[in-house]
Amino acid sequence: MQIEMRGINKSFGGNAVLKNAGFLLDHGEIHALMGENGAGKSTLMKILTGVYTKDAGQVIVDGQEVCYKNPQEAEKAGIVFIHQELNVLFDLTVEENMFLGKEIRNRFGICDKKAMRAEVKKILDRLGVKISPEQKMSELSVGQQQMIEIAKALMVDAKVIIMDEPTAALTQSETEVLFQVINSLRKKGVSIVYISHRMEEIFQLCDRITVLRDGAYIDTKRIADTDMNDVVKMMIGREIGERYPSRNVKIGEVALKVENLTCPGVFKNVSFEVHAGEVLGVSGLMGAGRTEIMQAIFGNMPHVTGKISLYGKEIQNHSPEQAMRNGLGFITEDRKTEGLMLEESIRKNISLANLGRISRHGVINKKEEQDLVKKGIEELHIKCFGPEHESNNLSGGNQQKVVFAKWIYTDPKVLILDEPTRGVDIGAKKEIYHIINDLAAKGVAVIMVSSELPEVLGMADRIMVVREGLVRGVLSKEEANQENIMILATGGNLNE
Repeated sequence: MQIEMRGINKSFGGNAVLKNAGFLLDHGEIHALMGENGAGKSTLMKILTGVYTKDAGQVIVDGQEVCYKNPQEAEKAGIVFIHQELNVLFDLTVEENMFLGKEIRNRFGICDKKAMRAEVKKILDRLGVKISPEQKMSELSVGQQQMIEIAKALMVDAKVIIMDEPTAALTQSETEVLFQVINSLRKKGVSIVYISHRMEEIFQLCDRITVLRDGAYIDTKRIADTDMNDVVKMMIGREIGERYPSRNVKIGEVALKVENLTCPGVFKNVSFEVHAGEVLGVSGLMGAGRTEIMQAIFGNMPHVTGKISLYGKEIQNHSPEQAMRNGLGFITEDRKTEGLMLEESIRKNISLANLGRISRHGVINKKEEQDLVKKGIEELHIKCFGPEHESNNLSGGNQQKVVFAKWIYTDPKVLILDEPTRGVDIGAKKEIYHIINDLAAKGVAVIMVSSELPEVLGMADRIMVVREGLVRGVLSKEEANQENIMILATGGNLNE
């Protein structure tokens, strides 16, 4: 299938999101669509698949102009969109989610559960995913939910699959499996539109790249004819310099010490420490227990035993509220459901975590609130129309900055970051890295969980590797490289 989009315009409430944008997808190619958050990538694909109606322009599929009225119509034509925002029903099982509206029925019209379960198992095996079809979606991690979304697309006889940040929640091993699946689809003539902020993936996987900037088409190039610096310049209109800012931070005394932290069936005897001014990276495969360990430290996991000390004094974190009072902050991996109130303003989101700072006797001091929110917008360079800008209408990078602002102004002694740059463009990523460095320079102890090995290696002073709920080792800056991390993450031992 060949798709051409010409002169596409789209505005929302007078705000032009796409301005004469274009895109050309050839049969059997993997085509990267790149640009900063808010550049119009997802909007362009939503117009293609009937989620949005274009204001002007043409969509041409195999030589015929089309206008799909909804995603179901596009899917019938062979075009499937895997959205960045996961489209799952948490109370249903994996099997029920995958076959919703596509149930296999026997000759009596009754759902053939045996046939559906066999089909689900076949597809999950193909993806190398060890998940029971009978598990509820609410029991799965964000990364596992993402793999189910990809599996759903493989059930359809698609000619074109659009993947919006498909690896944002996946670790390196899951990403490699996904790449194998994508390459096998290409060999069968399926075209892939690949939207991602991860440069390494683009250059490893894709044939061509199209860049949008501020809603406008910039250029299309063969991957072999360009490089990372060229792509970044097309995306943001300037050079970006080094991807990971240099750090010259004085590391102080032990801020947080964790001893023999255990949650039966999840993790066991977890012990580590992080110093004031240090960035401790936490690496491991999906399902290793990294997030669960951090949730336990923050008082958000039941049945946890062990000892947690802050600057030498034992503390009890039986709830997130207690952890906050003890001086801990936690930026979760899922900003859309756990980090932000998307329907609320920037002001309300930042104020919520800082009520103790801006209120007296339960009454908010409007002047202090206004000053705090203004400070957050200015210091973190949040691109918005002002404090009342609804968070749902911000780009991914700016949403993440609002989450950072929420926690930074609580003055945490220890800040846990779980996938802090997931779904964030390269320009915003660098700004977030600077925020992390500034926090460390002020003496905050930072724990950074990340599935991006280059990010962990580029930002962390030490790296703790977790496998199957156990700490497999802590690597110094000198010891840390991708090979050593993966050896520990997959159960091997160093120096064998």
